[in-house]
Amino acid sequence: MGPRPISFTAMTDVRVASVDVYILRRGREGRGWEALVLQRAEGTRCTGAWEAVHGHIEAGERPRDAAVRELREETGLEVDRLYSLNVAPFYLDRADVVMVAIAFVVFPRDGAITLGPEHARHEWLPVDAARNRLTWPRSRHALEDALVLLGSGDAGPVEDVVRVI
Repeated sequence: MGPRPISFTAMTDVRVASVDVYILRRGREGRGWEALVLQRAEGTRCTGAWEAVHGHIEAGERPRDAAVRELREETGLEVDRLYSLNVAPFYLDRADVVMVAIAFVVFPRDGAITLGPEHARHEWLPVDAARNRLTWPRSRHALEDALVLLGSGDAGPVEDVVRVI
């Protein structure tokens, strides 16, 4: 007889309920990449934290549509190209739920940034500086993944799989 399978009953829910959107553009004079980082406003959750665009997927909404909507709501920017990147789990103790955030990378159309009420400041930073500024480790890792996947300006041989828009 082989080993017995382990079974358990999860008491904590797992929900795919949010999106993270990492915004990249070419740096000044075409050198390297810059990432947009946003600082949380006073009186919001995680006041003062630096983050990427983050938001909930609404009922009946596809994750890609949530990413486009959250980008527009939080920055006023529109999508030129949108790529799926990865998924990242995190735990919310007060709700006793493991949340799964679907991460996207966007190359925006040119335009002025208009921050929504959740954020007080924004900065375009070289990717290394942006990684150091971001509060959440999952965001730092996602930005690294974005450069590996899209550092040439597109996804190369996997463009047909990860390009969403």
